[in-house]
Amino acid sequence: MQVLSLVWGILAVLGMGVAFLPCLGWLNWLNIPFSLAGVVVSAIATSQAPPDKKNIAIVGVVLCAFAALFGLIRLVAGGGIL
Repeated sequence: MQVLSLVWGILAVLGMGVAFLPCLGWLNWLNIPFSLAGVVVSAIATSQAPPDKKNIAIVGVVLCAFAALFGLIRLVAGGGIL
């Protein structure tokens, strides 16, 4: 489950990167819920992981939170569309 959270975080950051391109800001409407779901999955993976293997799940939480936060900032800056 830790690997799933890491992959989810990487996909969320890639989606955020695509949504930062001009005229593709509307993708944030899809990427923000995807990232928030990734935060939930990563938090569950972090809580279920053994103490010595939590690093991968923590990276997943950070990446998903980063993608959601900056996607929201981009969405607000673009007026919700651009």
